[in-house]
Amino acid sequence: MGIITSKGGHLLQLIQINSLFKKYNRFWVSFSGKDTKYYLKKEITYYAYYPESRNVLNAIKNSLLSIKIFLKEKPSHLISSGAGLAVPFFIIGKILKARLIFIEPFDFVSYPSLTGKILYNIVDLFIVQHKVQKKWFKKAKYWGSLL
Repeated sequence: MGIITSKGGHLLQLIQINSLFKKYNRFWVSFSGKDTKYYLKKEITYYAYYPESRNVLNAIKNSLLSIKIFLKEKPSHLISSGAGLAVPFFIIGKILKARLIFIEPFDFVSYPSLTGKILYNIVDLFIVQHKVQKKWFKKAKYWGSLL
């Protein structure tokens, strides 16, 4: 299982459900930072190229990194709560037949996340954390908040 997340709040949302991942072989992909080094110190972790948002060169580098990681780890599932780092990994994951799970970030209640809009139609499971988010993502599952 690959857990793909930006640092900060996206990471913390997935840390909240980390106990669900403990029984699976897993790896994390994030950005190097104090929070990722602290929370993921006992995890297999790969560091992606930053900044990823609206940076074409780093999107290409992260796509190549995702291929390298897929060939090594061979994940059957990917999960993410964003942000833009999820896009190249999920696209490569879709091509390589991984099951994709995206959790719309907790704080997007006034408008949908760009990552959510991009990934909505390619993921196998799209989860929202607020009922109001279903107005943008009609087929999403509401399972409550991670925080």
